This record gives sequence, structure tokens and C-alpha cells, in this order.
Amino acid sequence: MPMLIRPFIPKYLLFVVTLLTVVVVEATAFSENWGHWRGAGGNGVAVDANPPVSFSSTENIAWKTPIEGSGSGSPVIWQDVVFVTSAIEQRDNPNGSHRFVLYCIDRKTGKIVWQRVAAEGTPHEGTHETNTYASASPCTDGVRVYASFGSRGLYAYTFDGELVWKRNFGNMQMRNGFGEGSSPTISGNRLIVPWDHEGPSQLYSLDTATGEIVWQVARDEVSNWGTPLIIEHDGKKQIITTGENLVRSYDFDSGALLWYVGGQTQRPAASPVAGDGLVFVGSGFRGSFLGAFRPDGRGDIEDTSHVVWTRDRDTPDIGSPLLSNSRLYFYKGKTGLLTCVDAATGEPHYVTARIDGLGSIYASPVAAGGYVYLTDRSGTIVVIRESNELEIVSTNSMNETVDATPAPVDNQLFVRGARHLFCVEARQ
Repeated sequence: MPMLIRPFIPKYLLFVVTLLTVVVVEATAFSENWGHWRGAGGNGVAVDANPPVSFSSTENIAWKTPIEGSGSGSPVIWQDVVFVTSAIEQRDNPNGSHRFVLYCIDRKTGKIVWQRVAAEGTPHEGTHETNTYASASPCTDGVRVYASFGSRGLYAYTFDGELVWKRNFGNMQMRNGFGEGSSPTISGNRLIVPWDHEGPSQLYSLDTATGEIVWQVARDEVSNWGTPLIIEHDGKKQIITTGENLVRSYDFDSGALLWYVGGQTQRPAASPVAGDGLVFVGSGFRGSFLGAFRPDGRGDIEDTSHVVWTRDRDTPDIGSPLLSNSRLYFYKGKTGLLTCVDAATGEPHYVTARIDGLGSIYASPVAAGGYVYLTDRSGTIVVIRESNELEIVSTNSMNETVDATPAPVDNQLFVRGARHLFCVEARQ
């Protein structure tokens, strides 16, 4: 059956304000860094990167560094350092105690520059067997790095590893013991922290320098694993959030609700993407929904021209969509069946294409250098050409589980596996 479509119609800029030593780095300045989940625009695209398309756990590897413990948060990269988090189980402790650790790694050599134990203790509830206690990605503005361990707290460090501030919002109660996973994101001097769970859900805006709450809004939502997306429209920033009940947009400065729309499925995990004047939000657990929305609406935009198109089958579940060059790429559920549609119209270029080596997916696709990198939980990374037709360029294996989304920067690809952090780079 065809899908349902409802048509409606330089390295980076750094501005320093000296009096209070306030440093503001906008998302558009991240083009040669990978400062937060899914890169500069939050779409999974590295505009200027050209990493190798052929590699393995030993071929075209600049270095690989063992990372103790487990974590499915993606690495973030700023200039000459890489940050990654891990939860290290203390096996000699019968109570299941963990150390929650942030690593700073030298980008050239792979050597650990420093590591900090942000917290230590026994998680208050379990997690899914495929999840970890360090599944949120850190983020950085080039001044501080922010590591979230959910119920174990949020921590801000200098690039030298000095703790600047920490904040704890209490314990989350996640549905069915699936564990936690939403990541904070950053824009200017504000850190946006999602807090959707089975208890009182909130969205927080924090001051990056102090960790103080600028505003917080209550949310009528349950457990959610999506990460907010910050966009700019008509000179104003909006925060786009997923939710089992509603997709919502909030004013970045005040937290005021701008617009909302229903249609989502249970247990949302995929994060939004945006571009070409549209916002794209989807979910795919016990149902299917993907929609393209104009962000200039107000109030309930359902059944208005602000809903440009929707799709009711083969939509993404855990892996988030990729938006690149007006094409939207996404998997069906957690499978490796790949669909590519025209972002403006929702019309398909190809639908649920089966690709050898891709079967079970947690990581999101990323784009760099005219290619799309597709990562299976087995550690297989298939590279396809960015095109309206499916063209497989290479199939590569890291020889260990990979649940984290890779990060392409410059001529490198950083892959966080179950045992190692890999730096993929063409070797002479």
C-alpha cells in the first residue's frame, strides 16, 4: 500500500563579552566541531567533513582507545579534544554501584587527558538490557562541557576537568524499566534539559555559567527518550520537543508554549530535525507517525496549513531521521529498512530498502562528504551515496556493538563502540 501523504499547503565564531567573561557560541559556529547530539544543526549533518568511506576496526584507524564501562551516548568533539561518558559497574560491590565518568580524550593521539567521576552510587531503578546508565550524550560550547547522567545529576566542567557546577533534579521513573536516555542540548548561554518520565515531567532552561534555572515548564507527558531541537524562525529561537501526547514548540527565551500538534505514538525516542522552513518529528513504537510542520503556527495546528504532510507507516523508532540536502532518511522502527523521501513533499525516493548488514538499529544516520553512514548494532557501518537512488558504497565492521551515533568531523569519524572509542581517518 502507498504511504499516506496529506499535502497542505574561520574555525568557529566566538564572541567574548569581557566584563563578566561571558562566552556565547551559537550553534552555527559548530561547523568544524561536533558540539552536541547530532552536530551543529541537530540534523546529523557535518557540512565540511570528509571522513573515509572504507574502514574497519583496524583499517583507516588513527587510534582506538579502550573505554571502561558502558555507554551509548555519542562522543562530542571540540577542536583538539573528544568527550565521552561511561557508567562503570563496581563488580566488587554487591549493591550494583556504578561510577559515572566523563572522559576527555586527546583527538590526535587517543590518549585519555583526564577522567572525572561525576557521581558514584547505585541506580534507583533498572534499565533495559540493551540500554546503559550513560546513554545521554554530553554537549559543549567550547568553554565548558556538560555531562548528564539523568537521575545521577548534571555536571559542568572546564576543559581542564575542573567541576564548575552540578545540579540534580531527582530520580526519574521510566516506563517498563527501559532506563533513561534524553540528552541536554545547548544554544548560546542556555542549556536545555528534558525531563519527561512517569512522574512530574518538566523542561528546564539553565544558565550555562552557573547551572541556575532560568525557567522551567511543566509538561503533560510520560516517558520520553527524544532530545529537544533548537531552531530559529523569524529571528526568534524555538525549542521543539517530542512527546507521546503532543509535539510542542516553546519560546527559547521564556518557555512559553507556541504551538503543538498530536499524532505521536507510544514511547517516543527519535529526535526532531528541521530545515528548509520545516520541522520534522516522528515516532514508530506501537504505531507510525512522521510529520512535517511549519514552525510559524500558534496554538493547536492540527488540520491547518501548518501541517505540510504526514506519513502513517514505516516511521523511525529509536534512530532519529537524518535531514540532508532536502532529503529525509529514516529507518522503519528499529530495523535497518531504510526510507528516503523528499523533505518538502514527503514523496518517496525509495521505501523500506533492505540493506545487507543492517538489521537492528539504535544509532541514527549521519551525513558527511556526500555520503550517509548507517550503523547497525552489530558494529556494521554501511556507507551509501547521498542520492535519490540507493547506492551502496561500502560495508564496514567495527567488530563490536555500536549503539551510539557516530560523529563526523573534518576528515575523521568518531565511533563509540561497546569497548572502544574509534577515530576513523584515512591512513597514508
